[in-house]
Amino acid sequence: MRAISACLLGVACRYDGRSCLHPTATGLAREEALVPICPEQLGGMPTPRPRAEIADGTGADVLDGTACVLDEGGRDLTAAFLRGAHEAGELCARLGVTEALLKARSPSCGVGQILRGTALVTGDGVTAALLRRQGIRVVRHPD
Repeated sequence: MRAISACLLGVACRYDGRSCLHPTATGLAREEALVPICPEQLGGMPTPRPRAEIADGTGADVLDGTACVLDEGGRDLTAAFLRGAHEAGELCARLGVTEALLKARSPSCGVGQILRGTALVTGDGVTAALLRRQGIRVVRHPD
């Protein structure tokens, strides 16, 4: 079973209230059952919401308590990002998810790279890091 960032399937759950519907994702959904996840919504954040980024670290650092997630106004969203990651992780565990196809550059779902301002930084988002720790194969979905 695979999980996928819900925005890739056309769910309007991104911070800007839009989706990023991707033909590869919809093609996969025609072939197999996918578990759509939006960790930010699972964490209780509204849509739309201010853009957020991991300050001075990566998703793994947020999980370890050494970095935080701030929105563009400086509001600390760390608790919501952690709650959403743990909710997504619990859902994946209950459903036997072995692989997650996640949206690039996101502070939640980013795989291998996240955005900090306009710069790409090496590291995973909070949910990607948590799913890796759970032993789930995390794959960056092609843009």
